[in-house]
Amino acid sequence: MPSSHVHPAASWQPVALLLVAMLSIQAGASMAKSLFPVVGATGATALRLGLATLILMAVFRPWRTRVTRAQWPLLLFYGASLGLMNLLFYKALETVPLGIAVALEFTGPLAVALFGSRHLRDVVWVALAVMGLVLLVPEQGARNVDLVGAAYALGAGACWAMYIVFGQRAGNAHGPQTVAIGSCIAAVVAVPFGVAHAGTALLAPALLPVALAVALLSTAIPYSLEMVALTKMPTRTFGMLMSLEPAIAAVCGLLFLHEHLSLLQWLAIAAIIVASAGAAMSSRPPVATAGSGEG
Repeated sequence: MPSSHVHPAASWQPVALLLVAMLSIQAGASMAKSLFPVVGATGATALRLGLATLILMAVFRPWRTRVTRAQWPLLLFYGASLGLMNLLFYKALETVPLGIAVALEFTGPLAVALFGSRHLRDVVWVALAVMGLVLLVPEQGARNVDLVGAAYALGAGACWAMYIVFGQRAGNAHGPQTVAIGSCIAAVVAVPFGVAHAGTALLAPALLPVALAVALLSTAIPYSLEMVALTKMPTRTFGMLMSLEPAIAAVCGLLFLHEHLSLLQWLAIAAIIVASAGAAMSSRPPVATAGSGEG
């Protein structure tokens, strides 16, 4: 009789791929901050999106996709939200630690997961998220959170919510090519801000290796890994695991950027993680919060 036993490696492989993807995204964000002193946050966004778009176009070749006039509005909203999300997130990183910026940005996918819920228990997740935000922003410990930077991060979260909503609808029509088309639109939105701020400094050859590494770590590698992981695990599980991203961001900020958080800030991040995981677990239909959307 054939055995129905599933090898343990088969169930852990997609989890490992997703964890590597999240580590890649946050390592890319940490590396991007090294570009800020030279080209600013908008310049770093322009380099990341510009190079990432070239990579995605080479891989997915979106020019072979036929887009009707009726489908363009969804793609335009999807791409514009992606571009603005990256701009606002990198602006937040100028003054806000990486872990806190990602936790604040996560309010976007959390809102999408909770939207339209009819379960009384989801009030608990909302309360946890609100408690996390209340503890996070006015923290009076070793390092206060810059309110302007926090506003940028929350704005990035709102764009992330729109990115999920429009991305799901556009993706149903165009599949993986949606990513490349959306990235092209995002680059059109974001690159002019970087050019206006940094000008010809964006063309400095010394910046190219770091900018290319940021594009690979923040986009090409995690997009590919997440795509494989999502095909091998339930969407609900994917969404729950993605909730770990604020913690991974905080650890990367500590290791790579020496951004030390207080105990209260770690507890606030933990509250947002639990709220996000709970919302992903109870959402109907479950929402996968693609981590590659953010910076």
